[in-house]
Amino acid sequence: MPIFIYEVSDAQSKVTNGTITAASAWEARELLREQGAIVQRIVQQCGDRSNNQRMSRASRNIRALPFVGRRRRYQYRVALFARELATLLSVGMPLVEALETLARQHHGGFRLVLLALRDRVTNGQSLAAAMRESPDGVFDRFCVQIVAVGEESGTLEESLTRLAEFRLRWQQLSGKLLAALIYPAIVLASAISVSLFLMTFVVPSIIEPLIEQGRDLPLPTRIVKAISDAVRDHGWLLAAGVVLVVTLLTAATRMAATRTFIDRLLLRVPLLGVLILKSAIARVAVVMATMLRSGIVFTHAVDVAADMTGNAVLRHALMQWKTAIVAGGDVAGALHALGVFPPLVAQLLAVGQQSGQLEPMLERLADDYDRQVALAAQHLASILEPLLILAMAIIVLLISLATLLPILEAGNALE
Repeated sequence: MPIFIYEVSDAQSKVTNGTITAASAWEARELLREQGAIVQRIVQQCGDRSNNQRMSRASRNIRALPFVGRRRRYQYRVALFARELATLLSVGMPLVEALETLARQHHGGFRLVLLALRDRVTNGQSLAAAMRESPDGVFDRFCVQIVAVGEESGTLEESLTRLAEFRLRWQQLSGKLLAALIYPAIVLASAISVSLFLMTFVVPSIIEPLIEQGRDLPLPTRIVKAISDAVRDHGWLLAAGVVLVVTLLTAATRMAATRTFIDRLLLRVPLLGVLILKSAIARVAVVMATMLRSGIVFTHAVDVAADMTGNAVLRHALMQWKTAIVAGGDVAGALHALGVFPPLVAQLLAVGQQSGQLEPMLERLADDYDRQVALAAQHLASILEPLLILAMAIIVLLISLATLLPILEAGNALE
């Protein structure tokens, strides 16, 4: 059997080195854990060249995929993976075998991610460490922390189940925001498409014969014709300008100061700002409740929640909250002093802190704001939909009047 060199520590942080014989690095790690040791490092004394070559090939293949690091693309797959892995481990299947089974079940880039996980775990890494080394953040900081706590406490199956439930709930929150904007986006795209069609095909075919007859065009018709000519003759320049503006705005949002300014502006937009704030509160509450139930300390849970918050203003507020708590402030008072979150949030946290039921209170807060996000999304959609339809109708009406006015004037002249 292979011989493994290990470095472990005990409850008093005393470090010990030695060797152990086991069938695999994972089995060696489990044997050491059964003895009460905290494994810091474990490597095979006589390396398996073929396995190392296989792992390096898998890592190269993952890096060659340009889309592997797109975390949003794999959120649902990560949730399924966590739930399936928890199920396999709960029936007694070894971790390496479970990863091999799940790798065969998935396909594409995510299959390569799981194969790399399997190879790293086979070579002695913990699952959390293997996740941390996945390229481009396929498994984010939250995933790694939850799994690490589960491994150290011996409750990996429970942690994976909690991780899967969190990921699915996170997607539901994002889905509510997306659902509120899908129909308005479709209406807006339809309005733009109809306007371009009228400007490039309908308007020229009606107006050009009138121009050839030497008739004077009304002012609205001249304006529409000028726009139509610009779209037809310089459409590629306009498209290039739009692409350039979008590119510059995207680059600007990556700058901290610009991003903070935009996020602060979004929070002040009527209806949309309320929706963004409530969605952020629901997400922060879900993240912190999940991490606290997993045994992670409060300040670290705040740190991870801030890292997962999309709005720079709210992220800064959460980091200030963490600093105030570390300095000795109470949970609710420090949050209320920021003036960013509603007073209800601080009050609920105060009750949870005083009663020692902070995790249940955070979950209740998440449920409450989850429902509020759904209602706010419906309200926003119910307002945007008729407004966009009305705007599209006005645009079509103006273009129609601009094309009909010269025809009507020509008819009046003949009479």
